[in-house]
Amino acid sequence: MSAAAQSRDVLVAPDTSSRLRRREVQGRVLRGLFAGATSFAVIVLAVLLLSIVLDGYDWLSWRLITEMPSRRPEEAGLLSALMGTLWVISLTAIVALPVGIGAAIYLEEYAPRNWWTRILQTNISNLAGVPSVVYGLLGLGVFVNLFGLGRSVISGALTMALLILPVIIIASQEAIRAVPLSLRQGAFALGATRWQVARHHVLPAALPGILTGTILALSRAIGETAPLLVVGAAGYIAFNPNSLTDQFTVLPIQIFNWTGRPQDDFKHLAAAGIIVLLVVLLGMNAVAIFLRQRFSKRW
Repeated sequence: MSAAAQSRDVLVAPDTSSRLRRREVQGRVLRGLFAGATSFAVIVLAVLLLSIVLDGYDWLSWRLITEMPSRRPEEAGLLSALMGTLWVISLTAIVALPVGIGAAIYLEEYAPRNWWTRILQTNISNLAGVPSVVYGLLGLGVFVNLFGLGRSVISGALTMALLILPVIIIASQEAIRAVPLSLRQGAFALGATRWQVARHHVLPAALPGILTGTILALSRAIGETAPLLVVGAAGYIAFNPNSLTDQFTVLPIQIFNWTGRPQDDFKHLAAAGIIVLLVVLLGMNAVAIFLRQRFSKRW
């Protein structure tokens, strides 16, 4: 090796090692910041959950979910709000899931890549960030007034379906994009039609990711209050909805109503209601996660 090459190695090596050390220090600092932010969020969540459990644990009972709301805290329950929540979230899923998944399949498997598709995709992404109260105003103008559905269960469910529809579409599109192209090509090579490829190969392989997006969307819907207040969900309902045109209330609105009462007992009832809402949410998520894991193992 010549003297010039040796001198060049001597000059380059210290500079390279210093840059590596600097990057390692930066990596440690950023890792510490991210870990600190995550720890802070987890601690705040744990403190919040602990305070809710301490406030509402003594008020948890079977009577809480079997009795109707009352102006007396010792007689108040969540039955009408719980049934209204189940009605609304079930109808929301029935409406939003087929439409959202169908739209994602069309955009990914059928739609041409042109200016119209790009505009449509941009609008869907923008709709995912629209405040929820705007959807409530839309539901009030379209479903309640224009279609004449009134302040009913179906109006609330259709409004919530519009709210979560962009999230379902975007999550389903990402899951469909993740399916390997070779799977499609193999099916086409065997003579399958485009619909057969989408129905029997792409959709089952993408279903775990689609269910993940569905979990997030329905979790958002079950905790929303503003759109349903605008649409006309009542703050006090002493009967269970029995049809799509009945009036209704939901758990977040009932909890909000209790927190506005001056008596301290209603504050504890609200905390107990939050625990019930969390149990319902976790139960829904558990079912969706079970289905996702089952399809993941299968495909």
